[in-house]
Amino acid sequence: MPLFPLQVVLLPRTSLPLHIFEERYKQMIAEALRGKTEFGVVQAGEKGIVNTGCTASIEKVLKEYADGRMDILTVGRRRFEIILLNDEKSYLRGAVEFFDDEPSDPIPADVRQRVMTAYNDIRTLEEEEPIADSNLADPQLSFLLAQVVQDLDFRQTLLAMRSEADRMRRLAEFFPTFTSRRRQLQHVRAVAPTNGHAKWPPGA
Repeated sequence: MPLFPLQVVLLPRTSLPLHIFEERYKQMIAEALRGKTEFGVVQAGEKGIVNTGCTASIEKVLKEYADGRMDILTVGRRRFEIILLNDEKSYLRGAVEFFDDEPSDPIPADVRQRVMTAYNDIRTLEEEEPIADSNLADPQLSFLLAQVVQDLDFRQTLLAMRSEADRMRRLAEFFPTFTSRRRQLQHVRAVAPTNGHAKWPPGA
């Protein structure tokens, strides 16, 4: 499978817009478009790429440039672990093993409630609409909710977990602190233009 190392963590069921400009990835994307095939997105860091990634399918070519660059919209599909790497082509490829969630206990009602309450608080802070009702029944709802979090290590941890209940528990632990940080950041942004002194709002 073609591999695209990026400083992002793509989660299943979520969108990722990409600007393709390097020659090797122009070739990779052109081949994926012709064959209507997926490619693997893996997090890249100073020590190389991580072992667990997510495939992306190209949903739409948003714009094509005269020099071959393009803007595309992709969606995360299947999770995988890299078994073997191959660098015979200009872009990296790998033999992969796909995996999905294993059977587990249902999500406790109190955990789900804590996650949804915290998530809706975050959306309110960002002045965004709450998640659509049609998505609430998604068996992997945690991946959709985690889109508000840009912490790559946290997203990578969720990606590798094989239990929706465990992912929701992790979100229930993570969201309150995350929300508090967001609230503090918004407060600082609000007072900064007036050269005021930052004083945390109640409950921060």
